[in-house]
Amino acid sequence: MTRAGRLFAVVGPSGAGKDTLIDAARRARPDLVIVRRVITRPASSGGEEFEGVTEAEFHRRKAAGAFALDWKAHGLLYGIPAETLVLREIGHDVLFNGSRAALDRAVETCPDLTVIRVTAPSAVLMERLLARGRETRDEIAARISRASYDVPPALPVFDVVNDGPLEHAILRFLSALQPAKA
Repeated sequence: MTRAGRLFAVVGPSGAGKDTLIDAARRARPDLVIVRRVITRPASSGGEEFEGVTEAEFHRRKAAGAFALDWKAHGLLYGIPAETLVLREIGHDVLFNGSRAALDRAVETCPDLTVIRVTAPSAVLMERLLARGRETRDEIAARISRASYDVPPALPVFDVVNDGPLEHAILRFLSALQPAKA
């Protein structure tokens, strides 16, 4: 019988470096399944590789049970396709870029979920988000001030502070993906 794979949710504020660390994990662990999220924004908007859909299409898929988990953040809808989580059943470790706000529901759906919480100091987040050029300084400051790092107590959390050399954060992130020692 095949051992079930593990499920990881990567959460943290915008600018903490989640996508960068996920890309590093993809290169270091080709066996790792990285979930391609469904998001209600144009696929041409850049950033991570995702499937862009309209709100109507998102709601249609949700009603059909296509998502193992979904949430709304920053005016967009996000979904984790249920079909990708099936890969855990055949032994693959699965990782998705999630949202802290969706973790309460995730506990119900995936009680064995492990959270990798990626953070950085506010000044670092501000600098990174300003470099993106998507929001004003005031919008970014408001986003940072309302950020919460809380995770439901039922979930194990592995913290990665991404505030120094990227190589250090990558090593810490990859260590979160290692099997637990027996």
